[in-house]
Amino acid sequence: MARFLSLVVVRLWPRLAPQPLAFAAFDQGPGSGYRPSSRRPEYDEAALIAQAQRGNLPSFNQIILHYQGLAYSIAYRMLGDEDAAADATQDGFIKAYQRIGQYRGGSFKAWLLRIVTNTCYDALRARKRRPTTPLEENEEDDPDYDPRLIDPLERPEDAVLRQELAHAIQLAIEQLPPDQRATLVMADIEGLDYAEIAEVMGTALGTVKSRLSRARAKVRDLLVLQKELLPERYRPSDNPG
Repeated sequence: MARFLSLVVVRLWPRLAPQPLAFAAFDQGPGSGYRPSSRRPEYDEAALIAQAQRGNLPSFNQIILHYQGLAYSIAYRMLGDEDAAADATQDGFIKAYQRIGQYRGGSFKAWLLRIVTNTCYDALRARKRRPTTPLEENEEDDPDYDPRLIDPLERPEDAVLRQELAHAIQLAIEQLPPDQRATLVMADIEGLDYAEIAEVMGTALGTVKSRLSRARAKVRDLLVLQKELLPERYRPSDNPG
């Protein structure tokens, strides 16, 4: 049981959250002088940030293109909904542009992810105030379903197993408190190190470790209590021996 969570979350989690197309975070208009190019320029973050702080919108959009996949994936795992994740990511990027003048150095990735994560917290609080009943989905409407990411050599039964496992883990993660949920997602799904997570969440390193430990234990316990949701081969044994 000690390695059960890491086995499930880290090694077996199918990274099937749909990646959105470039958000094109802001409409630059026909008179802006901005022309998209098929060649992506060299990514020089410090220079782009400096230009964005002087009001250069195309420079900020280049930063967005660099981080949007990571930011969206975190939002999706926190919110469990494709549209809500896209909205939270977009809103977070807009807030970041509005506050770009407040950035004073350090990890820009952490600064940006903190804004996106806080936007997800706001969405979770709003959802708690106004709960809704989700509509039933078929496979094509499932946000975890993307035919472009299906391995053509994968057996159908393995594909079903992977989807069931992803669903069971996501359900468990969604029962965590928001701070534990964010910590678990960043650490065990996105692979950020503890120092990065501490900077994103504006907290001490020890707090990150404590939240992660509690989150892992709770997810493990939830999966054990609801082991009928897990594919049979991954169900933990009731016999500790």
